[in-house]
Amino acid sequence: MKAEFLPGNALELLETGRDFFPALIAAIDAAQREFHLETYIFEDDASGRAVAAALCRAAQRGVAVRVLADGFGAAHFSATLRPQLEAAGVKVLIYRPEIARFRLRRHRLRRLHRKLAVADGRCAFVGGINIVDDIDAARPAPPRFDYAVRIEGPLLAPIHASVRRLWTLVAWAGLRRRLRLPAASPVTAEPRGSTRAAFVIRDNLRHRRDIEEAYLEAIDRARGEILIANAYFLPGGRFRQALLGAAARGVRVTVLLQGRVEYALQHYATQSLYDILLRAGIRIFEYHSSFLHAKVAVIDCCWATVGSSNIDPFSLLLAREANVFVDDKEFAAGLRASLEAAMREGARELRCEDWRRKPWLQRLASRLAYGLVRLMIGIAGFGGKH
Repeated sequence: MKAEFLPGNALELLETGRDFFPALIAAIDAAQREFHLETYIFEDDASGRAVAAALCRAAQRGVAVRVLADGFGAAHFSATLRPQLEAAGVKVLIYRPEIARFRLRRHRLRRLHRKLAVADGRCAFVGGINIVDDIDAARPAPPRFDYAVRIEGPLLAPIHASVRRLWTLVAWAGLRRRLRLPAASPVTAEPRGSTRAAFVIRDNLRHRRDIEEAYLEAIDRARGEILIANAYFLPGGRFRQALLGAAARGVRVTVLLQGRVEYALQHYATQSLYDILLRAGIRIFEYHSSFLHAKVAVIDCCWATVGSSNIDPFSLLLAREANVFVDDKEFAAGLRASLEAAMREGARELRCEDWRRKPWLQRLASRLAYGLVRLMIGIAGFGGKH
């Protein structure tokens, strides 16, 4: 389904939890009727407890507060913060509760990975930041590098509808009759700014490839520059060919990737693509200052995206995701400047000769990791050059 761009929005780019959590808590504290929160991780740490306290305050003053957390990413949530929330009157649902944690089953790879919040149908947050401290305990500064967007305007309507739809689906699936939703509250969808933006989701039904198609359409139109920052970058055949084709027609293609090992399998699988990308003239920067968690892109200084979707098979083919796609020069310029600062101050460029000097065992490990990831996707029921 083609992304539907709506005019008249006001968007604020939020960088890392230092921007995001104060803005989110302020929106919770200002909520008067309802507050929806969807998250992959909801951790019992300083940030998680601050958000939980704000949600409890809202519920206690009569706001209908609903939290939907993933059963795998927020595996400890039910034993930590959930009792406190429910005691205060917050309604909680778990997406695909994790029962056999160490048993590989197809459904385990299909997670709720999107990070959304909606306050009173008045403002919304879309991005990649979980409810978890973004400070690396081993290296206290800088914080985990990620983004979210605060939104007001017509885009509120599809975002609000999406969180209600998924809540209803999970409530029905769990036979939780008492948690089913009342009639929809009014949505403040009149113009609040001048930005054209689209809200695009990924699910396993009508929107299986919407995020990927939005990316591919923008890459195919690119004439000057493509700048992508992505935490887990393992594009399928179509996506790889689109980037290689852009580089071949003279577009400057740059990718900012994870430099520190967070998940070894994904890290080394990504490195299996370095040789073909570098030989095509695509520049690769590895971010080392902290963990890179961003899932953003800027194309031709006028198109941008911020969201939860990585460019890997798990996000593009399996998980529930949500991105905002923006057609606005000012927003794109702000995101581009932020990414350039990150590359300048916290990343190192990897060149062809650098990669070829890597030990052969490391390059072999990368190929083996890539093969294992493809096998896991095959087990999940997907194949081909998606």
